[in-house]
Amino acid sequence: MRYLRGCEFREGKGREGPHPSNAGSTLLFFFTQYSSILFNSLLFSSTCASKIQNPKSKIQNQMGLMGTVKFRSDGYDYASAAAAADTHTECSKSLSLSSLRQIHARLIIISNSSNYNNNIRIRIRILSNLLSLPFTSSSLSYAHSLLTLTPPSTLSYNLLIRTLSSTNTSWSSPLLSLRYFLLLLRSSLSPNSYTFPFLFLSCANLNHLPFAQSAHSLAAKHGFLSHPHTLHSLITMYSKCAQPLSARKVFDQIPVKDLVSWNSIISGYVKMGLPDQAMCLFNQMLSHGWDPNDVTLLGVLAACGDLGDLQTGKWLEAYLHRPHKKFEIGPFLGSALITMYSKCGVLEESRRVFDSVRNKDNFIWNTMITGYAQNGMSNEAIALFHTMRECNVNPNNITLVGVLSACASVGALDLGRQLDTYAFNNGLYDNVFVGTALIDMYGKCGHLDGAIQVFDKMLRKNDATWNAFISALALNGRGEHAIRVFHKMIEQGICPDDITFISVLSACVHAGLVQEGHEWFDRMQVEFHISPKKEHYSCMVDLLARAGHFEQAWHFIKQMGDKADAVVLGALLASCRKRRCLEVGEKVMEKLLEIEPSNSWNYVVSSRMYEGSNRMEECARMRGLMRERGVTKTPGCSWIETSGKIHEFYAGDELHCRVGDIYQMIDLLVWDMRLQGYVPNTQL
Repeated sequence: MRYLRGCEFREGKGREGPHPSNAGSTLLFFFTQYSSILFNSLLFSSTCASKIQNPKSKIQNQMGLMGTVKFRSDGYDYASAAAAADTHTECSKSLSLSSLRQIHARLIIISNSSNYNNNIRIRIRILSNLLSLPFTSSSLSYAHSLLTLTPPSTLSYNLLIRTLSSTNTSWSSPLLSLRYFLLLLRSSLSPNSYTFPFLFLSCANLNHLPFAQSAHSLAAKHGFLSHPHTLHSLITMYSKCAQPLSARKVFDQIPVKDLVSWNSIISGYVKMGLPDQAMCLFNQMLSHGWDPNDVTLLGVLAACGDLGDLQTGKWLEAYLHRPHKKFEIGPFLGSALITMYSKCGVLEESRRVFDSVRNKDNFIWNTMITGYAQNGMSNEAIALFHTMRECNVNPNNITLVGVLSACASVGALDLGRQLDTYAFNNGLYDNVFVGTALIDMYGKCGHLDGAIQVFDKMLRKNDATWNAFISALALNGRGEHAIRVFHKMIEQGICPDDITFISVLSACVHAGLVQEGHEWFDRMQVEFHISPKKEHYSCMVDLLARAGHFEQAWHFIKQMGDKADAVVLGALLASCRKRRCLEVGEKVMEKLLEIEPSNSWNYVVSSRMYEGSNRMEECARMRGLMRERGVTKTPGCSWIETSGKIHEFYAGDELHCRVGDIYQMIDLLVWDMRLQGYVPNTQL
């Protein structure tokens, strides 16, 4: 047995230690051999001593105890050090910058600073715990000072570069990560094979191709392109920078490809929006004799969803259930299957997979809710959200975005308000996606004041936030206000995109700003270099049609060519019917019936257009044509939210449980309207 008491080192059986007369050598030997145990003991004593009754301040008292450190197999301090090793992560969460500084200072005092500078191991441990704390300017300054201690350490730089390159910590700053890499190059140190993957990640997160290419050149210059993990990181970097040819070139240059190599390129192609090429690579991988693992299947299932390849998706699910090598369908694989089936429009299969997953976490609940919302099954999404809450699963920011989208689709304002309160109380207003979803929900539910309040409360706004707010103003008839917000957006240096201009042109439509709409349509192309899409043409057609400029609107439709779909033509036909413009209306009707011959709305509007112009023969001909082609009129649908529940109603519906009360109330309202002198406008 051997243990340290003050500066005295006693030897029992075991290997040779320093001579007891040399106290400095004794401490240096102790820090070299037991630095990890000592640091953990300090950490444990300063942050986890709440389990021990101690009348003094925890930090100060434990620091005092360290003045006579005693490590022995039957002593308390050795047990504390061992416990600290097991509770290191838990203690790090409760550790503060102040207490970490005190630990650091005490270590310097105990070790003699001139010797401590040679102890890289303790410095690494301090830096590692520092990087687990929330980011502040003080913590960054402290981290920088640890790097400047001599002798410098590449591992210290790697730790800081890795943390700054990550996107899931408060320290995330890819640009700062690159700056510390430059400091590493300017020091007496050289990067190693672990440095470059972190550097590539920073370049990828910055999405800056020149930086990425420079990092690639530096890796080649230092001779690290023979390391597999460096090459795999290169593929990922080029994939995130949307450079498929460069990613493929790196992949082809790997002499001996392993499963990670194939996974990197397949996942990269999926993320770059090239699912067909990802599937080709997957088939090549199988032909080379490689069996896919979980990571492979996640990428390939995503490709199947993007392609709508239901057949291959079902084959992959069957592959997961092979008897001789069965995969466990956990949250990640389960979510990938749900997403694939959802994108293929087979929500029954999505729900089957969802129900089969045993341990459901937030991730898989969110995937199923989002699948419902994106497929127009808003009621099912809301019902599943209530089930999620009954299962005591707390919603997060992704949950709120999915459910708010469903609320916006069906006008579930009460639930949307509840989610707004939940987001505010749980600090989710800082999440730009939640705030944007709230603005969109309030706008589509007609509660414009709510949208304005959320927009004003948001500290961070991106282009999607501005787009949602402009769209909310336009949708609720505040076109001029929307244009003012658009000008403010440009003044703040936020570059508008194609979605922004859809909202702006929509605002011009609702406000009747024909001249301004023309101006922004032209500036979108000339000044902002955005090519018009069918949505922009649709807005211009609607704007001109509402103003009675039917010939110009028809000219826009001819400019669109194949882009002119049923939505654009339908908007113009409705305006022609309202203004009784048969000349253009007949042209639109003819083209519309070619595109959608089975849509009852086209026949109904066309017949009413003729009826409004007293051309009853043509009106009867359209209704006869509708019967001849076997087209039946789709009943109108509306819904209302009461007491947190959404009720749907169809024209002529008699299946509702309270249909008698409903029709009685309608008759009462109609009678009251007639007493007030209301005459319905049948031309609408």
